[in-house]
Amino acid sequence: MPTAHATRFPGCTDGLRLGLGGAPLGNLFRAVPDAEAQAVLATALADGCRSFDTAPHYGNGLSEQRFGQTLRGLPRTRFVLSSKAGRVLRPDARAARAQNGYVDVLPFTQHWDYSAAGTRRSVEDSLQRLGMARLDVAYVHDCDAATHGDAYPLVLAQVLGETLPTLRALQREGLVGAVGLGVNDVQVCLDVLAGADLDCLLLAGRYSLIDHSALPALLPQCVARGVRIALGGVFNSGILATGVGGGTEPRFDYGRAPQAWVDRTAAVERVCAAHGVPLRAAALQFPLAHPAVDIVVAGAQDVAQWQDSVAMLAQPIPAAFWQALRTQGLLPDTAPTP
Repeated sequence: MPTAHATRFPGCTDGLRLGLGGAPLGNLFRAVPDAEAQAVLATALADGCRSFDTAPHYGNGLSEQRFGQTLRGLPRTRFVLSSKAGRVLRPDARAARAQNGYVDVLPFTQHWDYSAAGTRRSVEDSLQRLGMARLDVAYVHDCDAATHGDAYPLVLAQVLGETLPTLRALQREGLVGAVGLGVNDVQVCLDVLAGADLDCLLLAGRYSLIDHSALPALLPQCVARGVRIALGGVFNSGILATGVGGGTEPRFDYGRAPQAWVDRTAAVERVCAAHGVPLRAAALQFPLAHPAVDIVVAGAQDVAQWQDSVAMLAQPIPAAFWQALRTQGLLPDTAPTP
């Protein structure tokens, strides 16, 4: 069975540890013209990006269509492509054009389905939208308690009993490379790892400059078991991109940021100002120091956002900055720093 080490998130042969996340190009919060979406993808490729992540959830398949339009004309060994299972799309002429935070979506409705048949259909439908014969990584999407509430124990049992075994079968058939979870919750990762092996995780928001909840238990286990991690949400849905003092309402986990996160970010910003470090640079570079983490995945709605992430990833940051964060209790002693 392939391991995550065999299908690492390579970023690029020249070492760029930045992947492109597909939610913004599925029209998350605002419509992105198709020409702009293709420009983002083309610019990312030109900058050395080789890891691309999408999902049926992102615009009801719109993101997958856009990714496929650019990527399927390239040599298949030039990029690593991931998508997700857990939601099945059904055509519906009366479907709302705005769903789940996405606007101008394709005419489908989403239905949770972690069954064996639903998992196979999800992967095969994704491949059709992408125009591809295989996924390098298939993630089980949003199978956590916060998403499913009281149904979580049943969802967990189905993920362990049907979803993951089906993805392993698809792996043996050559339709899927690595198998993992795509979630923004630590506990579901621990729960699944207690009952199954995973190759990798796409973990959003839970190991960032301000949120270290994955550090005590999950990341050490991933190192020990060889589970490689791609980190999404390193800006925690906006607060670490915009900061808290610029007049824009800070967002955390897709909503208005609670005051505790505002206060913590403000404290980090003061250290950034004292050392001349852009907040976005610190947010992108910090999690890459952990040995479990291969890449960070950044979403971009336009070329400028992508180029800013590339520049911030290369921004020099003095060691004194990280030490100041640690001294002020803003980083745990056990968190590695660049």
